[in-house]
Amino acid sequence: MVRIKDLPDVIPIFPLPGALLLPRARLPLHIFEPRYLTMLDDCMKTQTRLIGMIQPRQLPGTDKTALHAIGCAGRLTAFSETEDGRYMITLTGLSRFRLTQEVTGFTPYRRAEISWDGFDRDRGGDEQDPGFDRDGFFGLLKRFLAARGLSTDWDSLTEADDELLINSLSMLCPFDPDDKQALLEAPSLSNRRETLVTLMEFAMRGGTDEALQ
Repeated sequence: MVRIKDLPDVIPIFPLPGALLLPRARLPLHIFEPRYLTMLDDCMKTQTRLIGMIQPRQLPGTDKTALHAIGCAGRLTAFSETEDGRYMITLTGLSRFRLTQEVTGFTPYRRAEISWDGFDRDRGGDEQDPGFDRDGFFGLLKRFLAARGLSTDWDSLTEADDELLINSLSMLCPFDPDDKQALLEAPSLSNRRETLVTLMEFAMRGGTDEALQ
């Protein structure tokens, strides 16, 4: 288990609507904005190589945005540079965090003071879901995909363990940002699976017309 004392209290944050990172899952990103290119350069100089993914949220009744209270930090585990200076990276989820306050400074990207408390489960081993009815879940998933004329690699899905399956689908399904945040904040893998099932059922009843990406 990664110990809290080994983790930084301040990390760079990357606010990106609809982008979900979960512990032990991998998120590919295409980086091209100058401020985030600088963020990556600085990140690679640190021992932990952490970047915090966090979603912005619209403040009710205004055109202003704020940040959600909970995000997920990922370790930079893959990196390549294109000929025109853009970066293709992969973040591997390490742990969720709670935003304490943003840190002002001289960097062009945003940084935040965070707390790792309350997310010990994230920094341990793979989570299990003892009550997972895989047959029932795959039946729902097949109906969900068929309703949108989509296909997938069923062999890979059926061979995936519970955590990889649930977290991968949570990240890939095109739910709106608030729904993605609900998946992120689910206390356990079982809770996340229940939330994912609810969202798929809602989408099949006409809650959304978006397609699985």
